[in-house]
Amino acid sequence: MNLHAGQFPDYRPRRLRSSAALRNLVCETRLGVEQLVLPLFVRAGRRLRQPVNSMPGVFQFSPDELLREAARAHALGVPAVLLFGIPDKKDAKASGAFAKNGIVQQTVRLLKKELPSLLVITDVCLCEYMEHGHCGIVSRGTGKMPVPKILNDPTLKILAQTALSHAEAGADIVAPSDMMDGRVAAIRAALDKNNFSETPIMSYAAKFASAFYGPFREAAESAPQFGDRRSYQMDAANAREALSEVALDIQEGADIVMVKPALAYLDIIHRVKTEFGYPTAAYSVSGEYSMIKAAAAKGWIDERAVTLESLLAMRRAGADILITYAAADVAKWLKS
Repeated sequence: MNLHAGQFPDYRPRRLRSSAALRNLVCETRLGVEQLVLPLFVRAGRRLRQPVNSMPGVFQFSPDELLREAARAHALGVPAVLLFGIPDKKDAKASGAFAKNGIVQQTVRLLKKELPSLLVITDVCLCEYMEHGHCGIVSRGTGKMPVPKILNDPTLKILAQTALSHAEAGADIVAPSDMMDGRVAAIRAALDKNNFSETPIMSYAAKFASAFYGPFREAAESAPQFGDRRSYQMDAANAREALSEVALDIQEGADIVMVKPALAYLDIIHRVKTEFGYPTAAYSVSGEYSMIKAAAAKGWIDERAVTLESLLAMRRAGADILITYAAADVAKWLKS
């Protein structure tokens, strides 16, 4: 394809930019409300809307209030929510993650009863439920100066059990975010064995160890109590490894693959979509959201314009699905 077929003065690209109607007619990349997913945080209680200080406009909701928030977003056209649970108690085995009446399981049942057309996606991870805040079983080690290790294979059983409990509660899609090796295969096997072969898996396939997650740790109350997550989340420097991670998850049965964070990893989104052609999600994470909110509050940027431009960049890079805390606002802006 020759991208330089014409020459000035015969070829004038500005001809097609002279009006909004013309610009829309030849627009190459479009944002649509049908591409949006709204992340929501749920904890036990009633009539609870607890603000997250580092994420203006984001709350921890009780199930009844989360239902209202989800209904409001759905009425605006947002087709899906992504649920994160905050349990009353944490332990060393993440028992709240797979409890039949756990906070996510309760909320899924409520949402599917009251809003059956809403797609309910559940985050499958253990960090919110572990007393140490890591995404897997921890071995404390031995000796005078033991080095804690996050154990991969023993964690897979718990992740599979958690995903299955979400499917049993009615989740439309399960989304493992832990970055343990082999977790997609373990979850797929558990779902298939228990008659949930039609439940899709949206894998956090290329999830990087990122400084952009800071505000989320407050929202989900999931900061690690020691060390960091660099032994299982990806090194920000590694693009080829990201493609390997995505390939592994596809081989293990992932139906949708995700890149997280989004804005600082547009190259990864593009390479994943180009290489595999799979449905690709981009997670516009808490740090991205909060930076825009903070700068807008100072009057330094136009919140609407910057948010929409950022999401458009993710679409242009190849994302089919946009996970954003601004989903409800974006839905309103797209209609106006």
